[in-house]
Amino acid sequence: MGLLSGAARCLVRGADRMSQWTSKRGPRCFYKGRGTKAPGVRARGGRFVVVKEMAPELVVPELAGFALKPYVSPRAPAGTDAPLTAERLFREAVAPAVEKDVRDGTFDPARLDKYGFEPAQEGRLFQLHPKNFPR
Repeated sequence: MGLLSGAARCLVRGADRMSQWTSKRGPRCFYKGRGTKAPGVRARGGRFVVVKEMAPELVVPELAGFALKPYVSPRAPAGTDAPLTAERLFREAVAPAVEKDVRDGTFDPARLDKYGFEPAQEGRLFQLHPKNFPR
């Protein structure tokens, strides 16, 4: 908003009627919309110019012959997998690599970071303290 138009807005009687139309000032059903980027730019005189490169491009995969449906019934039976625990995750993800290195004779206890172990906790969002460990 320019300096002159701002000053004129203050001097004109009924300046509150001239203020911008927002969802706070409008009727209950008025929704201005927020959070999305405009597919263009405002030009002189308030004209909107659509820029093809700014328009969103939706990439949809070909789903012909796809067996799964997008809906899951609430009556569907529960899954048969057991819940994932820390011990099960370790046995499935890390233990095979450790066992292989022990068999090959290349296991080094000083290089545990190779298996994902992080001894230092600096820079973590939630640092692990003994009271935070699961019992």
